Order: sequence, then structure tokens, then C-alpha cells
Amino acid sequence: MNRQSYFFSGIRDANRFLVAGVIALLLIGIAGFYWFFAKSPVKLVAPTSQPSAAIFVSKLAPAMVSLLVNPDQLQRLERFGELSKLKTSLLAKSPIDYKKDIQPWLGNEITLAVTSVDSDRNPENGKQPGYLMVLPTKNSQKSREFVELLFSQKALAGANLAVEKYKGVKLLYDTQDVASPEKTPNALAGAIVGDKFILFASDRQVLRDAINNVQAPDLNLASYPKYQKAIQQLPQGALGLAFLNLPTVAQWQGLELLEPTYDSQITSLVLNPNGLLAETSFLATTEVLPPSPPLSQPVGALKYVPTSAGLVLSGANLSNLGDSDLAKLWRQTTATIYGSEEDAISRLVQPAVNVQKRWGLNLSEDIFSWVSGEYALAFSPTKGQTTPNWVFVVEKSPQVVEGIARLDALASANGFNLSALKLNEQTISAWTELKAETKKRSPLTVEAKVLGAYTTLDNYAIFTSNLETLDKILAKREISLIDNLNFQDSIAAIPQPNQGYIYIDWKKSQNFLERQLPFLKLVEILGKPLFHDLRSLTVSSYGSESGVLKGGVFFQIHQ
Repeated sequence: MNRQSYFFSGIRDANRFLVAGVIALLLIGIAGFYWFFAKSPVKLVAPTSQPSAAIFVSKLAPAMVSLLVNPDQLQRLERFGELSKLKTSLLAKSPIDYKKDIQPWLGNEITLAVTSVDSDRNPENGKQPGYLMVLPTKNSQKSREFVELLFSQKALAGANLAVEKYKGVKLLYDTQDVASPEKTPNALAGAIVGDKFILFASDRQVLRDAINNVQAPDLNLASYPKYQKAIQQLPQGALGLAFLNLPTVAQWQGLELLEPTYDSQITSLVLNPNGLLAETSFLATTEVLPPSPPLSQPVGALKYVPTSAGLVLSGANLSNLGDSDLAKLWRQTTATIYGSEEDAISRLVQPAVNVQKRWGLNLSEDIFSWVSGEYALAFSPTKGQTTPNWVFVVEKSPQVVEGIARLDALASANGFNLSALKLNEQTISAWTELKAETKKRSPLTVEAKVLGAYTTLDNYAIFTSNLETLDKILAKREISLIDNLNFQDSIAAIPQPNQGYIYIDWKKSQNFLERQLPFLKLVEILGKPLFHDLRSLTVSSYGSESGVLKGGVFFQIHQ
């Protein structure tokens, strides 16, 4: 999609403001990837650290999304043609020519906002969200001509236009019923504020509110303490950002924000030589604590994770995870979207549910409680199998010894056997299920199905789903993940110290993740150019400021 045209879709149809906002975020990321693919010499630097349009947006607005560079900078980075094709399709029915009518005046910012859950505050017509687009102008004369041209063309197309002066600002809007313009759905409204801004909105009331927000600074987002604190979390060189007021976002989406530890969120996008870093900060209403002291280097347990792993979680100290900032965010998210943590787990992580049921496990009590040191949990999806192979590595401690004994007892209680074996000259233990097999004219035989195996090596205990995986580790048939260059490049983009990593090799894990998270297929369609060349995703949390949970997602691309 073309940066010049995505906001135009909102101008032509007020109902598409929200779609334009979503596309804006996707396009920022895609443009970054094109920049690297083309190895362009163009320097792409955001000229501003925060959106100037925040003065028009209410501090109670659900969401604001801003692109902080001029669209022309991004257009020059196009390589594969998707942007131009989409531009052509979107502007096919529009009489507006971007280069002639918009390019001469458009400044270095595009901001879209959902300003309210119900802009007209009329319960009889249901909730009518308000949408606002703010475009800074570098040539007031040219931008004024554009607004007049736009509305004159709408009039020629049959729309009825109305003009109103509101607190010194001229508002223009189209309506089918000039006598009752507020009753007309999908009416587009526009205004020129001073010599600096062009505003478009879904209706004239949204414009009125925007002007009120400027003239009464205590009403706007720019003066809101939570927003000011969030802006301080932005990294240098951010190309775009999104600020969410979580309680009103939940209300807008017809949800109830349960367990509201966090009430605000800001996300920014920064280019990196190997990909794109999306950094997010959640602002809490109460004190929040990280699960453990931050790590200044990768987890040592990763040296026992084969590089063939597709999904890896690593960090330290699972014993107090339930009281951590991450756990509070997880509970808030799952309770709001799914109703309960249990429902979320059953829908999102079905393999974990299956393991708990079969073994009679409580993951928090029977495993997490005794992992106070380093850990690494890895999954290796296998073609033709619905359940991936897994590896769980933990740093040894007295609690780990007690934990293993507890797992042995649980295995015995569930009718499984504990067997001692030799594998690559290493003594290992295996949980097995014995079954008698009888065949015609053959003696009775006993088959052992391995449900899991474990051993200790150096300062770590290593658990695997089968003997083959443990043999691969002990025999060093693959290099370890920690020695994998792609993994090293991915974690290098994450600030240190941090709380560890979630690493996803996209090619290896795509099918498995799509089975667990069906909505990913929709995300992939929307961001097809990005996912087509995606190598991996790395997620981490970091930062130490009180009341802020800060983290990032690094998208590594194929060079």
C-alpha cells in the first residue's frame, strides 16, 4: 500500500478511518523492511520525537496512531511494486492527484485517532465512534486550496455542503439533510486550523471537540500526565507510534477491562540493520515487579537447546512468575478477551493443557515453583506431527532435585515407570508406559513408550519429550541455539539487561503457531510482504522504571 494513499481512503469514506489507522501501522513496518531489502542509501530519520497532533486529541480518546516521517521518504524506498499497485486501486475512483494536490503541502506527520466511543452521545442511534485525521501543512495556501477542491468535488458529485464558524475556525461538512446534519451517517467534515494543520473527521462534532481540546489544554492528550510519561519511553529515531487508552479501547471493542493493572500503552517502531524493533511500554496504575533481576547476557541453558528448535523461551526464576509484571499483564489481557486465564490457555496453548491433563500436573505448583535459576524451554515442530518435540533445561539447585523427585512421584501415581538407561555414555532416566503386545504365533512381548526423559549435565538438568531429542543434545549432533548466528543477530537488537527472550523461527514454527492461533493467518494476509521475508521474531521485556512494563518485539528479515 502507498503511504500517500492510505490516509486518502479515510478522506473518501469516514467509515474507513479505522482501517486506515490499522494499515498505517502495518505500512510503517513494511516500509522499513523494503528499506533493508533494497539496501537503499536513503537516510530515513524521524524529524520529530512525538506527534504535534496530540493537542487535538482528547486525553480520554481510545487510540491515536502517528507516522512521524513524510510519506515521500517511504515511497522512495519501494522495491517490489506492492505500494504502487495498491495506490492505483485505492485512488482509482478518486479525482485527486497526490503529486499535484497533496505532495506540495503535506508535512512530516500523519495522525489518525479514534477520538471517542460515541461521538454524538445519542443512545438512540447506537454507538458512533468518532474518527479524526490530522495533517500538518508546510504550505498553508496549497493546503487551503486542497480542502476547497475536495469539498467542491464532493458537491459536484451530488453532496450537500454546509459551512459553519466554530470558535474562529471554519468547518466544512457534507450532509444529505442540511437542516439536521448531525443525523446524517458517514458525513465527512474538514477544517483548516491556523496555518499549520488540516483536520478531517467523521462528523462535525469531532471537529468541534478537537478545537475545544486545543483551546482547553487540560482536555488534550499532550497535557495528560500518563501520555507525557509514555512519550518519555520512546526510543530515538522512532518512525511511528500508537498510544492506547486501554479502558476506553476495551469499551470501544465491547469488552470490560478486568484486573486493570495497566491503563495505558504506547508502541513505537524503530529501524535496525537486521530488521525492525517494535517497542511497547505499558503504564501501570499500581506498583509492578519484574519476575527476577535482569540478565546482562544470554541464558547459559540455551547451549543445550538444538538450533533446530522453532520456538524457545528463556530466562531466570519461574518461581515468582505469578506475582510479576508479566503475569499481571497476562491476566489482564486474558480476562478481558477470553473471560478467564483458563479459557485463554485452552484456546491458545492446547498442548500445555493436554500435558497437564495426562500427567495430573499443575504447571505453577509442580514445575514453576522449583525453577529459581536459569531455564530454557524449546519446541521443535515436526512435519506430520501435531505435537512438537520439546526440551526443558533448568539450572541445578536443591529445589530442582526436589522438583524432579516430585515429577517422578507424579509419574508413578499415573501408572508410568521410571527406568535408568545409558545413552551416549551418560546415565539418563526415562518415564515409560509399558504395554503388553500379543501377536498370532508369537510370544507375548512388552513395549515401552517413552513419555519423557531427563539427565543432568554440568550445572543443568535437561528434560526432553523423547530419547531421540536427548540423544541429539548429548551427542552434539547440532550446534546449540546460543551459537546460531541468526539467533545472535536477533538478540543483539534487544536492549540489555533484560528478562530473557521468546524466540520464534518463523519458517519452522509457522504451521504449529497457526494451529494454536488461527487469527495469525489474517495477520499474515494483511502484512504479506513482511511475513514473506520474515526470518524470526524475538520478544523480550526490559527497563527498570517503576510502574512501567517495557518490552519489544524484533522482526528479523532475510537479507
